[in-house]
Amino acid sequence: MASLGPAAAGEQASGAEAEPGPVGPPPPSPSSLGPLLPLQREPLYNWQATKASLKERFAFLFNSELLSDVRFVLGKGRSTAAAGGPQRIPAHRFVLAAGSAVFDAMFNGGMATTSAEIELPDVEPAAFLALLRFLYSDEVQIGPETVMTTLYTAKKYAVPALEAHCVEFLTKHLRADNAFMLLTQARLFDEPQLASLCLDTIDKSTMDAISAEGFTDIDIDTLCAVLERDTLSIRESRLFGAVVRWAEAECQRQQLPVTFGNKQKVLGKALSLIRFPLMTIEEFAAGPAQSGILSDREVVNLFLHFTVNPKPRVEYIDRPRCCLRGKECCINRFQQVESRWGYSGTSDRIRFTVNRRISIVGFGLYGSIHGPTDYQVNIQIIEYEKKQTLGQNDTGFSCDGTANTFRVMFKEPIEILPNVCYTACATLKGPDSHYGTKGLKKVVHETPAASKTVFFFFSSPGNNNGTSIEDGQIPEIIFYT
Repeated sequence: MASLGPAAAGEQASGAEAEPGPVGPPPPSPSSLGPLLPLQREPLYNWQATKASLKERFAFLFNSELLSDVRFVLGKGRSTAAAGGPQRIPAHRFVLAAGSAVFDAMFNGGMATTSAEIELPDVEPAAFLALLRFLYSDEVQIGPETVMTTLYTAKKYAVPALEAHCVEFLTKHLRADNAFMLLTQARLFDEPQLASLCLDTIDKSTMDAISAEGFTDIDIDTLCAVLERDTLSIRESRLFGAVVRWAEAECQRQQLPVTFGNKQKVLGKALSLIRFPLMTIEEFAAGPAQSGILSDREVVNLFLHFTVNPKPRVEYIDRPRCCLRGKECCINRFQQVESRWGYSGTSDRIRFTVNRRISIVGFGLYGSIHGPTDYQVNIQIIEYEKKQTLGQNDTGFSCDGTANTFRVMFKEPIEILPNVCYTACATLKGPDSHYGTKGLKKVVHETPAASKTVFFFFSSPGNNNGTSIEDGQIPEIIFYT
């Protein structure tokens, strides 16, 4: 399917030819039509007898000089090479007034026009023909190249039924790679239903959507509306990279040199909507800290936020983007709980693979055997072969002294691919805790609405605090399918 977008100037709507009737003189060509007052035409004799229904008779009059009493001039002032010069389209005041309150006011209102030619410089000929075809015959003829201009024309002349058809067409053809372009149009044309569907698509396929060409073409208000969402499914560092691309494109639109200062200027309030605290310190150091868009003071404050406790206050949102749908799931790999498990600054680690794509959002950890206590903890997910940290969080949790597990969550969901080996890590600071025993190598999670999620566990060699398949910490993995 061709990409959705405004029709090219002078584009003609393709459609079924008029039904055959008694032969009459051909209508004059558009180039030969002049401002004729009154309209001149020769009637076709007894054409009505060949049309069995009212709909057929009106459809026969579509774009025909027969009985017409008004002409619309479209494309006036356009380049002849680009659009073929002005185009004159015949019509019938009664039909138009019966289908549109705007045409009714134009022809019959207090300031009704008596002119036999009406200029419409802001309307595409193909879109206007689509509107007339609908008013004459209820036939909907729109396509990827004309849907936007037809939607504009249907709104301009208050024909909500055709407007609804355009929105339905756009909805059916909505994809991640055109979601931003359609979102801009939906906001422009005040189509909240279409805008909502576009945002849902962007939420579910954020990376694909921001990688499409249409992303850098959106306006600043649309950009801010997206950045404010808690439901985007993308790492914040990648979102920042896309926003920088948008800023570079906006500088070019405003004919500004693409400098650090100008990128910061065109971003304005959008920059404050990037959730820098959700990044890992490595992501921040490799991207935003070197981008030149943040001030030196902001960079220092964010580095302090990543590295010290208690964390200094920063001006940026640290609320996670909860991009996941459906029900939260949790598996426990131990069958029994014992005590005691000590900590000396070494990470507890366990390796695992999963049979399907999931998103891990946190761990369940054991707490103190000495009553209510607070722990500091760093949690990580590492891709084992690449030794790449996919997500981490420096945080803490409070326990009540029981053998229960306590939730510790990541800043963002971490995508886990099937049959890839990962390492779950937890580095705790606090008193001795409970621990799990009689561990399972294989844990199966079943839900009524989904197929089985199967975890396979492996002991992690090297720098480990003792956690293994059989014993230790990290009893639970919290995830979404």
